[in-house]
Amino acid sequence: MVEGRTLLLTGVLTEDSIAYAVARRAQEHGAEVVLTSFGRARRITERVARRLPDPPDVLELDVNDPGHVEAVRDALAERWERLDGVLHAVAFAPEDALGGRFLQTPPESAEVAFRTSAFSLKAVGAGLAPLMGPGGAIVGLDFDATVAWPIYDWMGVAKAALESVNRYLARDLGPRGIRSNLVSAGPLRTLAARSIPGFGELADGWEEQAPLGWDPADPAPVADACLFLLSPAARAITGQILRVDGGYSALGAPLTRPSGRK
Repeated sequence: MVEGRTLLLTGVLTEDSIAYAVARRAQEHGAEVVLTSFGRARRITERVARRLPDPPDVLELDVNDPGHVEAVRDALAERWERLDGVLHAVAFAPEDALGGRFLQTPPESAEVAFRTSAFSLKAVGAGLAPLMGPGGAIVGLDFDATVAWPIYDWMGVAKAALESVNRYLARDLGPRGIRSNLVSAGPLRTLAARSIPGFGELADGWEEQAPLGWDPADPAPVADACLFLLSPAARAITGQILRVDGGYSALGAPLTRPSGRK
């Protein structure tokens, strides 16, 4: 699906990350790949990158630093004639913005969650769009923001904002032939997910209730959906959310009740 396409992938930190699965599948399908990371985590990403079939370069990118976005754009312009696709796999919320502390979260923590998890899609998309032409694609990773999950709190709010940012990106980049879409994945046991209080309960309930079943240790179905949206096969799709969750979101059954309710 992506043979010969040039892709910039954020979010590779460990081998169980969705972005790592996307990178592996992309290379297996003939794409050229460059990864990003920043700070102390960059060394970890570089080490993990060496386990890919064709170890890619890792560029420094803090999505909250406009200077980093510009530097990555310049580096890619020197490397490739064009950029065909970007994977936005970046999300973060401070500890006090998760785990049932919604009412106590200070505004500063909510702002960090919004800027890193939602506004950064605009920052990266707008910053790299000059390298992309008709057929270019931006894909972000999402988690269902249509309901209030018991543990997700301000990250859930940030994901709702991400979905809105995606629609506005699709509106503004569409005239250039650039698409923007999200993949809303079921819970996967990534390093980031395991840091969320109560994640294990969420994943276990998902396995039981998804009509197709759900393996929280297997990111391959999500990776393949990302590749589809990054490919020319999705050329008429933009501003959308592709749900890859075993069908759980079609049922509408809550996994747990809020704490304190009988």
